[in-house]
Amino acid sequence: MKKFEERLERLEELSDSIKDPDLSLEDALALFEEGIKLSKSLEKDIDKIEGKIQILMNQPTEADEKPELELFEDGES
Repeated sequence: MKKFEERLERLEELSDSIKDPDLSLEDALALFEEGIKLSKSLEKDIDKIEGKIQILMNQPTEADEKPELELFEDGES
């Protein structure tokens, strides 16, 4: 699976491409379908990130302890 940033960039590309007035309905539908899948994937990642942030915000840490968090690791959704 692609990294978060790569999928977000692709979603932006799809958004621009689907606005092309010369695009066929079939191609527009294919781009829309890909965009929906990417959007749902990104939303899942954002939910995971928000959950990790909540855990960090509510977790007491030592003064010199640095929390480690791999927010945008390339993992399975």
